[in-house]
Amino acid sequence: MSDPNKPTISRRSFIRQSAEAITVTAVGAELLSTAEAAPPVRTAADWVSLGKLNKQKIKIPRVGMGTGTVNGKTQRDLGQEGFNKLVKHAYDRGVRYIDTADNYKTHEFVREAIKANKLPRESIFIQTKLPIRAETTADPLKTIDRYRKELGVDTIDSLLIHCATKGNWIVDQKALMDAFDEAQHKGWIKTKGCSCHGLTALREATRSDWMEVQLARVNPQGHLVDGDHPTNPHHPEGKVAEAMKEIKAMHDKGRGIIGMKLVGEGAFVNPEDREKAIRYAMTCGFVDAVVIGFKNTAEIDEAVERINRVLSGKV
Repeated sequence: MSDPNKPTISRRSFIRQSAEAITVTAVGAELLSTAEAAPPVRTAADWVSLGKLNKQKIKIPRVGMGTGTVNGKTQRDLGQEGFNKLVKHAYDRGVRYIDTADNYKTHEFVREAIKANKLPRESIFIQTKLPIRAETTADPLKTIDRYRKELGVDTIDSLLIHCATKGNWIVDQKALMDAFDEAQHKGWIKTKGCSCHGLTALREATRSDWMEVQLARVNPQGHLVDGDHPTNPHHPEGKVAEAMKEIKAMHDKGRGIIGMKLVGEGAFVNPEDREKAIRYAMTCGFVDAVVIGFKNTAEIDEAVERINRVLSGKV
């Protein structure tokens, strides 16, 4: 016998409620699946793949701190203590790639900053550069070993040939490139490449398959971008379309691309120019990471915030 106090439900109501429950379950599952499939939010602090050519599948922080503004003078003028504080602030904001060079005379500054701040070596990406000069290329392995001592590291994450300017530099620097290969085999460096000044040298670099990394001058305004000046490869007026064509071709071949001169070596005092340059580098599709020569914490904060905003898709 049925219980007169128990609520009854019609067959039609039962079917309707069952359908609603199935719909809610399906929608919930779809939302969960969508959430799981959503791409992670990209930020300035990300470690990203640096090209595809290095067998070690190198990763690099998306944003680096340069130490070569006005050939390093800007950073050296901070003094060691001031530089230490700048590196710590950068580190705390996720800027954990440090770009230096023999020319900048900041190797020891970098070493002491890492030591003073007790930063784990594996959490820092260090890149330095070897200039094409008689005293550094006469015995490249000796020079590279000196860099390791000056930086206080066993392995340099990335070593570049610094400031190639001639059209035939690939042939001229064959012995230097062989030395880089040997250093890489020894485990002294992880990845290798070059930086160029001038379209003539940049075009030569594009044709070569030796480079794994290219440090390239990138900004849409063309200030200090590679150009065709007949006598001065360092001329500030560059040719954006021609230079970016070469850099994109390098990236398409699998080379890691690091953009430099984003803020025109400090020339972009107008915030709109800095915004335009950062937005270009983050959205062009052929720049993996960037390096900016910071001189104070405010510049670090501004760059990180701009990059995060661009990567999030916000205007």
